[in-house]
Amino acid sequence: MHTPTPDPRSDVKKALQEDLGSGDISAFAIDPQARAQAGLLCRENALLCGRDWFEESFRQVDPDCRIEWLAEEGEALQADQLVCRVEGPARALLSAERTAMNFLQTLSGTATTTRKFVELIEGTGCRLLDTRKTIPGLRLAQKYAVRCGGGLNHRIGLYDAFLLKENHLLAAGGIDPAVKAARALDAEKLLEVEVENLDELRQALAAGVDRILLDNFSLPRLREAVQIVGGRIGLEASGDITEANIRAVAETGVDYISIGALTKHLRAIDFSLRFEPFSPH
Repeated sequence: MHTPTPDPRSDVKKALQEDLGSGDISAFAIDPQARAQAGLLCRENALLCGRDWFEESFRQVDPDCRIEWLAEEGEALQADQLVCRVEGPARALLSAERTAMNFLQTLSGTATTTRKFVELIEGTGCRLLDTRKTIPGLRLAQKYAVRCGGGLNHRIGLYDAFLLKENHLLAAGGIDPAVKAARALDAEKLLEVEVENLDELRQALAAGVDRILLDNFSLPRLREAVQIVGGRIGLEASGDITEANIRAVAETGVDYISIGALTKHLRAIDFSLRFEPFSPH
């Protein structure tokens, strides 16, 4: 499936409108001619993600802002590492700071969590997928962060792949009629069906789907599902998967594991932007 490119310019524009409103009245108390410089510190071990959004936040407030990066996108950061230096009009730095930090801490949080789960299943052949459980308005940005962390994107929205879940199947009258209706709509798009037991698994397999989502299967049931399918189509495990059990789930032989927590339960990374004595170059 094609993954659309995120648009930092649009994301930042909306975020700045939300934050600045009619103007940053606190920054207006600063001399408009004053310049400043600041250093960005990462206070914990993390994966850096979101540089484009960080830069765009300062650029849209004042193009005169300059950023010197000391770490690359996707780089593993150590606690108290200096990540970049920012220089420009003091008012602009103050006004853009929170928006820039919000994007960086959120996307780095998504990427860091993803990398942690990816490392836990390394060597199994299983791949990690995200879900649509994203922050409203930041779908493409968070899915970019998942890729930055080494994960794969599931469908982007409701338009680029079929995922027939329990309520779809109930509304359609069962797996076979739901699959037939989906194929009639678009035979080219990925068609995945969610199943809750082995009987439904066999029905989905007989219906000729492209992938089956095994919802809340126990480890023994996952292994049995893998044997039944025999590699004919992809199997995705989902539901109540944590750091404690993801390795065991991957070792059952499923092809994919999807985790909504990558994007909905993320913890923001602790960054700190501190002003420093200004020294013009």
